[in-house]
Amino acid sequence: MNPVPQPASRSACAGAVPHAPTQAPANGAEGGVPADLSGDVLGAVQGDVPEVAPVAASGIFSTHANAASNAAASVALGQSHSFAPNGACPTPAPARPNFASRLLLRWLRWQEDRRRRKAAHAPAPVAPHPAPEQVQEHFLRHLRKAMDTPSFPCALSSLPLRRVISLFVPGPAGPMPARLFLPHGRVRGAVLYLHGGGFVHCGLNSHHGICCRLARVSGAAVLLPDYRLAPEHPFPAAVEDARAALAWLAALSARYWDGGVGVAGDSAGGNLAAVLAQDGVAGRGPMPALQLLYYPTLYGRQEFPSHQTYARGYFLSRRSMAWYGAQYIQDEQHWDDPRFVPGMNDLTGLPPAVIVTAQCDPLRDEGAFYAQALRHAGVRVLYRCYPGALHAFLNFYAFMPHGKAALRLGGRALRKAFHAQA
Repeated sequence: MNPVPQPASRSACAGAVPHAPTQAPANGAEGGVPADLSGDVLGAVQGDVPEVAPVAASGIFSTHANAASNAAASVALGQSHSFAPNGACPTPAPARPNFASRLLLRWLRWQEDRRRRKAAHAPAPVAPHPAPEQVQEHFLRHLRKAMDTPSFPCALSSLPLRRVISLFVPGPAGPMPARLFLPHGRVRGAVLYLHGGGFVHCGLNSHHGICCRLARVSGAAVLLPDYRLAPEHPFPAAVEDARAALAWLAALSARYWDGGVGVAGDSAGGNLAAVLAQDGVAGRGPMPALQLLYYPTLYGRQEFPSHQTYARGYFLSRRSMAWYGAQYIQDEQHWDDPRFVPGMNDLTGLPPAVIVTAQCDPLRDEGAFYAQALRHAGVRVLYRCYPGALHAFLNFYAFMPHGKAALRLGGRALRKAFHAQA
């Protein structure tokens, strides 16, 4: 276990270094279809699926975090606080989303309202109420279809590249679909990009444009694997697929592109990328030149102030986070597995990191705390938090300037890392 950054000698409310995150209760979340998702991406794509089992958000995140710990972490992130009479610091007020984020949230609410109106005027079903398993299957199919839609046409995204190749990568469960993005000019290094989506959805189409931009800016080859998804393939299936894809890519890079490899990912993919970086230090896989983590989830059940501050109405909610966790982690003992909670592992000797977070994101403080923990362990870190941005803002780069900026930042860092290795 890596040493945790300790608070300064002054009071928690005035500390400049965040305390360790708070451990939440160990009771598990339910499966089924999540309910009460106002302002949430799952609520917008739920369609006419009946609500079955509301997820208990307390299954993963406690609603009663230590106030002093929360305050210290938030002060380190530049938040302001008012002081309570008993010395405890309240959860900071949420920041206002930027203009593009507000447009997206308004669209989500419009989608929810349209769904409710449609359901209210729909005739009563004649057939018997479907079983929960059927509802879950229908919801997943609907969700995955909606969430694997790119925000910008794939054909247009590919135009600035030399070539985009659809292929299969050897995986532990058989050939794994993937896309390889090759930029113009001399290719130096290769990047494994692991898509987000709560380990449940998204894939080759949703992250096509992201990988096109990363390949063009970095000058490296980028591999996007379609790893296995939960709940059909729970933990550690995604980790095993990611490891196999990185081993295959490292061999290819050694043969064609000067041998360097990097790992990158957003949200759940950031979790997988962080695990692969730690594998490299432990000798379980190739050592990446850089780890590029976009708004990653890293600490499992540990609680952070932003979990509560942006618990609802900011695209990703605590309730949907609990639901995602219940799909991926189906064995109680896996909640503390090092391959799921990379933030709780030894961070010594890890490759340099670029960590990007969104200000209006429940996962924001996880990335910020991980950046500080890496620095404490002697790792070089570039941390950037984009003001007013929402979780998954990378996927909306077509109309969110911060998405383009974050991809440029990551691509340039990868280019620099690969040139330094040459």
